[in-house]
Amino acid sequence: MSAAGSSIFTDADGYQASLRDVLDLLVLHPQSFHAHLTWVDLPHVRLLRAQESSGRVGYLRLPPGEVLVFFVTRQGVPPVHGGLELQFGDLIWHSQNSHQRMTEASQWGSIAVTGDILDFFGRSIAGKELQSPPWPQSIRPASADARNLLRLHGQAARIAETCPNRIMHPEVVRALDQDLIALLVSCLASADARRSNPAEETSARVCVQFEQLLSTEPFRLLSIRELCQALGASEQTLRASCRKVLGMGPGRYQRLRRLKLVRGELMHVGAERAKVAKIMEHYRFADLHRFVTEYWQTFGELPPLPARVTNLR
Repeated sequence: MSAAGSSIFTDADGYQASLRDVLDLLVLHPQSFHAHLTWVDLPHVRLLRAQESSGRVGYLRLPPGEVLVFFVTRQGVPPVHGGLELQFGDLIWHSQNSHQRMTEASQWGSIAVTGDILDFFGRSIAGKELQSPPWPQSIRPASADARNLLRLHGQAARIAETCPNRIMHPEVVRALDQDLIALLVSCLASADARRSNPAEETSARVCVQFEQLLSTEPFRLLSIRELCQALGASEQTLRASCRKVLGMGPGRYQRLRRLKLVRGELMHVGAERAKVAKIMEHYRFADLHRFVTEYWQTFGELPPLPARVTNLR
C-alpha cells in the first residue's frame, strides 16, 4: 500500500504528533517553532523530508529490523546524529535508536527500509551483503550517487506535495520504488565509511540507555550517582556522552524532558484544580509558582495552565 502527504506545522506540538511513532522532540521554544514535513510510503521504502525553523534534540525510534539512512538536503551548520557531525553529501546509516541534534534551522531527509529488503537488493544489484552498522556510521558515497539520491528523494517529495494522488498510480510507484532502492544500494555498496570510533559508539549507546532509563522514571529527577549506577557508566563518560550527543549535561536534559512531559499533560486537562494538582504532584513540583518560574526561564513563555488555577495550596 502506497501513501503520501505533506503538512505545515505552526508549532512543535502538531509536528510532534505527526512524528510520534518515529521521533520524540525536545524543542526549547515550542510555540515559535514551525516545520514542513513530507512523507512518502512505497512498497519497499519509506521517505521523510523536513524543514525545521530552529534547533532541537530528537530521539529517533526505529521499528525492529528497520534500517535508516539520514542526510541533510541543504548545506548549513552540520546536525549531530548519534554524536556524529553530518556534512552535506554524507549519509548516516544505522539500525538502532539514536539521538539527533539540530543546532539551528535545518532541512533533512531520510530513507527507511527493512534489513531483509536491503540485504536482498544488495545481493541482487551490487552482488554483496549490506550489513548495516548497529550504531550510527557516517559514510560518503560517490558524488554522482549522492546527487542522484538527493534528486530522486526531492522528486518523490515534490510529487507528494503537489500531486499526492500520483503516488497511487502503479507505474509511478513502481518506478520510484525501484529507482530509490537501486540508488540507495549503490550509495551504500560503494561508499567510503569512516573508521569506527569506539568512543563515538560508546557515546551513542550511553545516551540511548540514558533515554530508556528516563522513560521508566518520568516523574522525578535522578541524581548523577543514580544514573551512573543504573547505566554502569562513570560520571565522566556520562557527562561527556551527553555533551557530545545531546549538546547539554544529563541534569539539564532531564529537566527539559520533564517540563515537556508536564506541558503535554497540562494541555489536555480542563480547568479543574484537582487535575492540575495531580499532575504537579506526579512530577514532584511542590510549588506552582516555582514551576511557573522554571517553565518561563526554560521556554520563555507561561505554561498552559487553566486560567482559574492560580494556587495549588
